[in-house]
Amino acid sequence: MTFSMKRMYAIFNKDLKDLSKNMYVLTTIITPVVLAFLFSRQDELILQMHYLIINLTFATVATFVQSALIAEEKEKNTLRGLMMSPASIGEILIGKSLVSTIMTVVTLIVCMRIMGYSLGDAPIIITAFALMISFFIALGTWLGLVTRSLIEASIVIVPIMFLLGMGTLLIEIIGDYPILSFLEYLPNFQLEFLALRVEEGASWTNLGSYFGIIVTWLIAMCLLTVVTYRKRAFNGE
Repeated sequence: MTFSMKRMYAIFNKDLKDLSKNMYVLTTIITPVVLAFLFSRQDELILQMHYLIINLTFATVATFVQSALIAEEKEKNTLRGLMMSPASIGEILIGKSLVSTIMTVVTLIVCMRIMGYSLGDAPIIITAFALMISFFIALGTWLGLVTRSLIEASIVIVPIMFLLGMGTLLIEIIGDYPILSFLEYLPNFQLEFLALRVEEGASWTNLGSYFGIIVTWLIAMCLLTVVTYRKRAFNGE
């Protein structure tokens, strides 16, 4: 089966219309924007505050919007029909990720402009952002597949928003309790560490470990999502 841009665009267009009618999901998008505005009123913003908002944008927009779109399809019993349609798994997963991706990028740009954050080394930071968006979109897709309704997805997302969106606030606690140091391998921590090294003048060759960990998370999440999707399609769930 050849990849069809027409089928993928049809899925994207349907999701865009569905999302425009869902005010509950849309209002969550303004959360990082409001926080960015409040933080911007401080005299000086440290890099950690910028990345708190950036990671929160990934969690609240990329993951939550994506999980809500998938969960709503399941709630309306339309996801099964989509799985059984002529569209391939690639067309469906990419088509259903486009709205979330576009909204994440737009929200990210708005928040960074409000806070006055400039990319230290644009190619490195943009590459890291692209990997992070892909990871959070895959996470949102998986959450949408394993939850049964929009309400359930809204509840499940709360601890994820705290850990992956605001988890870097735990840095001082991790310093006091070394047993929690494994949390530093989460992708949001790795992104912040990478950005700090970039600010210090690090180049691509100095950042391999951070990119390696983020890519490992991305591959693992994509594999888990594809396996879950195929299981749901096979079992007719």
